[in-house]
Amino acid sequence: MTGTGDGTPYADAIQAPGTAESVWRAWSGWESMAEFPLPSRGRVVVVAAHPDDEVLGLGGALARLADAGLSLTFVSVTDGEGSHPDSEVLGPNELAEVRAREIRTALDRLGTENPDIVRLHVPDSRVQDHEQAVREALVPLFADAVLVAAPWTADLHCDHEAAGRAARDAAREAGASFAEYPVWLWHWAHPDDPRVPWHRAARISLSEGVQARKRHAVDAFASQIQPLGPGPAEAAVLPPEELAHHRRPCEVVFL
Repeated sequence: MTGTGDGTPYADAIQAPGTAESVWRAWSGWESMAEFPLPSRGRVVVVAAHPDDEVLGLGGALARLADAGLSLTFVSVTDGEGSHPDSEVLGPNELAEVRAREIRTALDRLGTENPDIVRLHVPDSRVQDHEQAVREALVPLFADAVLVAAPWTADLHCDHEAAGRAARDAAREAGASFAEYPVWLWHWAHPDDPRVPWHRAARISLSEGVQARKRHAVDAFASQIQPLGPGPAEAAVLPPEELAHHRRPCEVVFL
């Protein structure tokens, strides 16, 4: 069993009630975070466990990197086909292609031009079973990268954590700088949560214009933020209260 931070047990902290964005907004901890210096030139590789993680966690930073003219490579470890396993509207293969179209639309809305998107086709929810193969696939993709970003290795989602570990190890092997971005942390954690390495956290500030572009990009993921159809099996994966965490004026990485 896991918990939400207040001692209440739940089988899955991501499915349990989360911390409201208003609580995070009122937190004084933002002031102690240093600003993360985004690279001004070169190639950046962004790894996502599922097509949408990179936009939720780093969409604003991606817009800023695109504005600066950097070369961007995106790696989707899975196709995200498992988000609605019992759906009667879209099967796994159909959902995978929907999500591939959504990420291309989202990246276009962020301002990236002809982004390089690599799909590893690892089964959704089983990245940990293929972690070594993912690491081996990533090493050559990281060659000459000035920065590699990947999901936080303690995000409490098995795919996020495995993708993050594989990327961290591959970045170390390739000699690339590495940063981790959280996605689900803002749901299950709370301000000053001792489970979070706040001493390694850095902030990426977003202008109002960049925030607007990120919101527009997040809206591209209709399969995740809107129900696929009637019935609980077709429910939205990212309800408004979760999306609120990813519409704030900054993003966070762990160094």
